[in-house]
Amino acid sequence: MEGKRFIIKTDHESLKFLLQQKLHTHLQKKGMTKLMGLDYVIQYRKGKENIATDALSRCMEEGLATYITAVIPNWCEEVTGSYEGDARLRGLLEQLIVMPGSKLGYTYENGVIKYKGQLIIGDSEELKKRIFQALHESPMGGHSGVQNTYHKVKQLFCWPKLKEEVMQFVLACDVCKRCKHETVAYPRLLQPLPIPNQAWESISMDFIEGLPKSKGRDCILVVVNKFTKFGHFLSLTHPYTAQEVARILLDQVVKLHGFPKTIISDQDKIFTSLLWQTLWKSLGAKLNLSITYHPQTDG
Repeated sequence: MEGKRFIIKTDHESLKFLLQQKLHTHLQKKGMTKLMGLDYVIQYRKGKENIATDALSRCMEEGLATYITAVIPNWCEEVTGSYEGDARLRGLLEQLIVMPGSKLGYTYENGVIKYKGQLIIGDSEELKKRIFQALHESPMGGHSGVQNTYHKVKQLFCWPKLKEEVMQFVLACDVCKRCKHETVAYPRLLQPLPIPNQAWESISMDFIEGLPKSKGRDCILVVVNKFTKFGHFLSLTHPYTAQEVARILLDQVVKLHGFPKTIISDQDKIFTSLLWQTLWKSLGAKLNLSITYHPQTDG
């Protein structure tokens, strides 16, 4: 370019003032020293008018072929392969190919089926296991709990009984079992019930329900003497009331053994009803309510 005058056309308007601006950086100073010995003129033209420059910058030789390479991940092929063993998804796939948009919320893109943006996975246990490992055991998953892992998987993937399978995988994770402590309260020492002094001084009561009907009865009231472990098994028909239970107890137990001092039971709605409480309070028996798997009572 030396020895002759030339024109620089640009769509960058600020370059018109190239020779008038202050130089602040070393790169600018170095560039200006190269331009100092040249004879040129800078002309500004708007981008839409600068057709010649755009044409030169996009010049291609004749006969030059252009190739577009599409990268298809291996897991994408595994997803499409999982549809082959699932009859429901095969039918859905054929329907979406023939009539796109016929199923509300479902779309077909690049060989895979999506539901509301979530990738649908077919019947492939190996592929599901790899997804769980990636979103639970990897550094990104961080061995999160059931709920967090479920939300991570649900954001990307979708298949039937997803939450159940996530729960089974997380609960079976060996690292979580060995490294995570239980969040439940630490069990305290057992508090056994006091030993009665004589037979039928203290009795326990509970119901056995959901039995097949026999002579119209489908429930059993079990009354056990805490001293001798002798028991009465009294048949009932569901539903029953506190008044009916009290009547059969008086006729079948109290009539034979007398009134107990204490009655131990769980917190069934029959035993916590006002009628039941008032009845045994008036008869002089104390009610000790307990809960499942705990021998302690409110007494």
